[in-house]
Amino acid sequence: MHMIADKLMQVEARLQQASQTSHRSRDEIALLAVSKTQPAERLRAAFDAGQHRFGENYLQEALDKQRALADLAIEWHFIGPIQSNKTRPLAESFQWIHSVDRLKIARRLSEQRPAEQPPINICLQVNIDAEPSKAGVDVAALPELAHAVAALPNLRLRGLMAIPAPRTDPTAQRQAFARVRALLEQLNREGLALDTLSMGMSGDLAAAVAEGATIVRVGTDIFGARAQSTMNGGQTGNS
Repeated sequence: MHMIADKLMQVEARLQQASQTSHRSRDEIALLAVSKTQPAERLRAAFDAGQHRFGENYLQEALDKQRALADLAIEWHFIGPIQSNKTRPLAESFQWIHSVDRLKIARRLSEQRPAEQPPINICLQVNIDAEPSKAGVDVAALPELAHAVAALPNLRLRGLMAIPAPRTDPTAQRQAFARVRALLEQLNREGLALDTLSMGMSGDLAAAVAEGATIVRVGTDIFGARAQSTMNGGQTGNS
């Protein structure tokens, strides 16, 4: 498990460099370890190395890990597709949900959040490149959804999440992330108070940081190539 600690140090070095290049404070950017298909003992090793935020894509797998790691003060983020009949365990078991793209889902999460727990931190997933195969609200429909979600009790709308189409050119990567940042800025001009941009993965981390990412989602560069999951979880572009 020493490999995980070493890889976390390498990702941290990348984040430090990206922050300095972008004239940002490293403290402004949270690292979310994408741990889908990884066994609980690997998450424990990452936790022992100082990583306390983990993002999961598959609900049942995540719930199993939460039980196995209940002794650890982990901040659990859900970043995968959401089925409307699975919202109750999400509402009960996660501090953050990044992949809300329908008002129906948001309403169910609000209604099913236990009263004794604080509001769920919510990011709206935006289909920034209008890809037919990818989840996320259309850009044109985002303002109406954002204002409706912000009005719900038991939720705290924090910002936006996006998975742009893969690009290898850093300039093109930055342009996609800049569009997401512009959407968040526009919503704030409309009276919302959003502070979170969940964007950037192993291959485009630096570009995301340059355009204002506050959460970067990194899996492969921490855990290595993931095992193939047998679960039908939809999109997998979160690392």
